[in-house]
Amino acid sequence: MLLEIKNLNIQFETPHSVSQAVKGLNLQIKPGETLGLVGESGSGKSVTALSIMQLLPQTAKISGEILFSSENKNSSIEAFSKVGEAPVDLLKLSPGKLRNIRGSRIAMIFQEPMSALNPVFRCGYQITETIQLHQKIAASEARDQTYALFEKVKLADPNRIFQAYPSQLSGGQKQRVMIAMALSCKPDLLLADEPTTALDVTVQRSILDLLIELKATENLSMLFISHDLGVIAEIANRVGVMSEGELVETGLVNQVLKNPQHPYTKGLVACRPSLKQKVRRLATIDDFLQQPEFKTIPVTNAEISRRRKNIYGHSPILETKDLSVRYPIQRHFWGSPSRWHQALDKISLEVYPGEIFGLAGESGCGKTTLGKVISRLLSAQEGSIWFRKLNLNELPDDGFRTVRREIQMVFQDPYASLNPRMTVGDAVLEPMTAYKLGASRRQRADKVVELLETVGLEADHAKRFPRAFSGGQRQRICLARALALQPKLLVCDEIVSALDVSIQATILNLLLDLQEKFGLTLIFISHDLSVVRQMCDRVMVMNRGKVEAIGHPETLFEHPQSPYVQSLIDSIPGS
Repeated sequence: MLLEIKNLNIQFETPHSVSQAVKGLNLQIKPGETLGLVGESGSGKSVTALSIMQLLPQTAKISGEILFSSENKNSSIEAFSKVGEAPVDLLKLSPGKLRNIRGSRIAMIFQEPMSALNPVFRCGYQITETIQLHQKIAASEARDQTYALFEKVKLADPNRIFQAYPSQLSGGQKQRVMIAMALSCKPDLLLADEPTTALDVTVQRSILDLLIELKATENLSMLFISHDLGVIAEIANRVGVMSEGELVETGLVNQVLKNPQHPYTKGLVACRPSLKQKVRRLATIDDFLQQPEFKTIPVTNAEISRRRKNIYGHSPILETKDLSVRYPIQRHFWGSPSRWHQALDKISLEVYPGEIFGLAGESGCGKTTLGKVISRLLSAQEGSIWFRKLNLNELPDDGFRTVRREIQMVFQDPYASLNPRMTVGDAVLEPMTAYKLGASRRQRADKVVELLETVGLEADHAKRFPRAFSGGQRQRICLARALALQPKLLVCDEIVSALDVSIQATILNLLLDLQEKFGLTLIFISHDLSVVRQMCDRVMVMNRGKVEAIGHPETLFEHPQSPYVQSLIDSIPGS
């Protein structure tokens, strides 16, 4: 056994409380095996990985055993006198011996590479530093190894990557740099903590394929952490399911996914939207905890036909004609642009009252830019936008102010969208005050409470600050704020992409409820085709600023005519 965790307990102590993060955990990882660890945020997955690396804060109190048997090929570390001797307990090693093991025997890839990489050092330097620290070799040799690692993780143009700062790379490139750093000292065990969660589906696919290839070529064992069972199905041999710090189910991946035994696991499997079938409401984990044999109800063809007849019997509420947006990416010495990036290229569309219109595609395809142009947070150089028969291009700023309350946007990152110094109540109240809605402040305050309760929060939450809430709760607050002005059109930009699949399901169900209650028209932006399939009446797939395909989701995704759309479908984990 390469790694064996026995009766691991982790708790965090504060002056006022004690939180039990991991409770009596037992896990084993064999040489050459990938163990998937899955569960919601707060289930104890990442804390477990950090305890293996001994990177938890001093407030953490740990008991149990984490036994590690070295099979490292390259060097001898005094923590192990001989390969094959009795395993050592990582919890009992001195800081010096732990430093020797980190990186060279056990390496870790983190969820957010921008936070894990030092922003003030070039990428190449950060890896050569790691190599020299563990291998005691010359700088030139470490540099050669770094270039070889960049080629191994399939980074195009290694020379540019070596000299680049992390901020100059895409999310997928940064994650490949992190993988190169983790492999730099040829570890036995790789801990991968949600390494693909923040990436779009095609980049995610490329990273998963890379990790699968490296596992075989480098003879790695892996602990792969994710909240997405589809990702786990792609990469793991066995899976452990964690809930509230406990291991509730474990077994071979196919066995657990096809025949889950625990209600929590059943909920995790069921709450992910399907690309093949639309249901009335997505299942949530709570549904299965309350009713273990819970079943979702498919939407019938007759229901879909009735809905479309109601929607498309009216004139469009929004029309765009030949919208084009470009950004300067290089300038002459005297300041005028010399090269441009075409973010949108002649985009024309129609959205009907009550419709949920999806915008799908990879990162950088122009989805968010189009959403911001429609919301007039960005200006288009060419083309026109008509909203309720008004040409928005011809409206001055003062004239558009009356229209702005009817077009609201909800953003991907709810924490960045909310002022951390304002209470939730003040954040929801602010737009109503700006537009003088309600006869008095008392009436507006009552409306704030009503909106918070509408999105599934409590009246008392109005007094708290955003930092006191989870990601899903913060997104509910952003929805309440957007609804405060009683909009006709709501632009939702990747509002569930950063959430666990279980929280994602509750937010999507809430959005459908709000759409029906308030008669909203939605533009729903997402890179996740399964979510788009569940939510949308029609979908426009974008590729490099252009329209790749447009139509009803069952037509686009069940019988794709575009090779690009087919490639997006093939990239979905577990597909």
